[in-house]
Amino acid sequence: MQLKPINQQVVAVVGASSGIGRLTALKFAQKGAKVVVAARSESGLNSLVQEIHNFGGDAIAVIADVSDFAQVQAIADKAVAQYGRLDTWVHAAATGVLAPFEEITPEEFQRIIDINLMGQVYGAMVALPLLKQEGRGALIHISSMEGRRSLPLQSPYCASKHGLEGFLESLRVELQHEGLPISVTSILPSVINTPYYNKVRTKLGVKPTGIPPYYQPDLVADAILYTAEHPTRDFIVGDVGRALDLAQRVSPELVDSLLALIGFVGQRTNEPKSEDAPDNLYGPVPKYDRVDGDFGKLAIPSFLDWLDMNPPLKWGALAAVLGIAAFVGTWWVGDDV
Repeated sequence: MQLKPINQQVVAVVGASSGIGRLTALKFAQKGAKVVVAARSESGLNSLVQEIHNFGGDAIAVIADVSDFAQVQAIADKAVAQYGRLDTWVHAAATGVLAPFEEITPEEFQRIIDINLMGQVYGAMVALPLLKQEGRGALIHISSMEGRRSLPLQSPYCASKHGLEGFLESLRVELQHEGLPISVTSILPSVINTPYYNKVRTKLGVKPTGIPPYYQPDLVADAILYTAEHPTRDFIVGDVGRALDLAQRVSPELVDSLLALIGFVGQRTNEPKSEDAPDNLYGPVPKYDRVDGDFGKLAIPSFLDWLDMNPPLKWGALAAVLGIAAFVGTWWVGDDV
């Protein structure tokens, strides 16, 4: 499957007013793509488009709430009206509530499903016909490592991300069966330093946090741009996420015990925050229309992401490790004899 170079693409980035989506839109535009940015925050979109125009990039904005199918359709329609086609759809919009399950209302749970899951479904529904018209393209959906392993205090968010993983698996096989050269990618970030924890609703009595360590948003944006040119099934961002994925496969019970120890205290800061504080569950919080969150000091580098974006070196390194292991094993056997 061959995807277009980024400088020949028309890209829609949904959830672009802040965090991962904002940085991703900037990087696509810097590499020459024509970009359609969408979110609920008009001020965030306007400042993003202006930033792109300032360095000579090409971008337009669409205000949209992804829980409304008609508003998601309008994003795709605007892309075609302005640029004549669509090559890549990146869907990053998400929200959450941090609280024990018994303190979450049915309306709150449903709202998170509507945004985090149904919004992504709507995105694929409107983008897929346009990608078929082009004869190729990429659907890139921002999931989470919480789609592989759920955390306490985030039951609706985790449910939505597990649902997204199931949806993408089904869609991917259907497209493969049809022989369509459309890449379907799930990006699975670890804990990322974005304004997410500033904007989500909390019932913990304090400002929430991800369980450290954090990674910076540029790692996720780089993975998204890579998968826009290189068809990729899944891309885990952050070495801790890869370790968590392995641990979950080996012993979910062990991860249960670990999260029972650190999963509650690890998601609380010491900063008081009222349940009535502004949040983005039902509307934007323009105050946080920026890329980075407040936890940059807790961010660490990730080393395996670079290898995943350089497969020949990745497999070469693996072959070298296996070769060394085989040599050592042979040497020990020979020494024993």
